[in-house]
Amino acid sequence: MTETLYEHAGGHAGLHKVIAHWYPTVLADPLLGPLFGEGQPTHVDHLTAFFGEVFDGPSEYTDQHGGFPALLSHHRGLAITEEQRQRFMELFLKAADEVGLPDDARFRQALREYLDFGTEVAMVNSHAQSDADLHGCQEVPRWDWPDAAGGPATGS
Repeated sequence: MTETLYEHAGGHAGLHKVIAHWYPTVLADPLLGPLFGEGQPTHVDHLTAFFGEVFDGPSEYTDQHGGFPALLSHHRGLAITEEQRQRFMELFLKAADEVGLPDDARFRQALREYLDFGTEVAMVNSHAQSDADLHGCQEVPRWDWPDAAGGPATGS
């Protein structure tokens, strides 16, 4: 059986480490700080649960934190810009490097591709004026490894 992205990242502890390192940089960033306000004391734990679920770990975010509807409610009305989306990814990947998240090519490809997808979903949903304007992805995706030929990672 193939190791999941969640397991490869070090499970809950590995994901928590990178998110806890990344979160203060987002709050302090002049471009992203306004989206996050003063921050929330539970945000690191909720994001850890979310990324864990996305990377094929436990369904804690859906089971305990409201799942995709909760995520959607946090993004509605934020009007996220492309520049903010790119900065979010840049800071996350920098934090991954700084805390020693695995840096093998296949894992980093999957991580980059998920961050690109997830931030696109958040950006689209942040501009939605009605449910008809929402991104087509309306559930917590389950991300997988890129294929052996280097093709893109996939979500389900």
